[in-house]
Amino acid sequence: MKIKAKCKICRSLGQKILWNERCLSGKCALSRRRVRPGMHGYKVRSLSDYAKQLIEKQKIKNFYLLKENQIKNIIDLAKKSKEPLPVALIKKLESKFDTVIWRLGYSSSKLQSRQLISHGHFMINGKKVNLPNYFLKPGDKIEIREKSKNLIIFKDLNKKLKSYQIPLWLKLDFSSFKGEFVRYPELEEVNLPFNISLALQFYGQ
Repeated sequence: MKIKAKCKICRSLGQKILWNERCLSGKCALSRRRVRPGMHGYKVRSLSDYAKQLIEKQKIKNFYLLKENQIKNIIDLAKKSKEPLPVALIKKLESKFDTVIWRLGYSSSKLQSRQLISHGHFMINGKKVNLPNYFLKPGDKIEIREKSKNLIIFKDLNKKLKSYQIPLWLKLDFSSFKGEFVRYPELEEVNLPFNISLALQFYGQ
């Protein structure tokens, strides 16, 4: 997906999806132009309940880089939990491999995390895993493959991580850059850029 297309999605949803480094810079289209794309984007919309639910659903889908069938499948998995659905769903989404790599600070964006994983640069418990949508479990160890450590993208990792705050449910050894998925996060620990209740209402939950 081209940069302009990504920016249009953020503008149409009125929310930064944090696709890449551009989202955090002065080049962010939403920061510079807080109107929806199109000739009528400047007009104030009166949204129906369905439209509000649809927008929140789109936010959660884009934030976690999921396709429609994937988010439905994850909701079905979360429904099998004994916990409230919003709690179970966020725990599932935050245990996605690409999300964990991004949260640990190995990459500057979620899209970059997916690319790095797909190219086989990370291992889980000593085994190479190249599936961005792989779900981690508490206790799983993450590390950069030995062959990948000399890549330019990882060379300044120590400098990048000095001012980075690792989420409480994750752990990272700054000397070896080995990470761990310690536990599932609680709902209130995750700063969500969407209304999960409205998103679930879209799916009739």
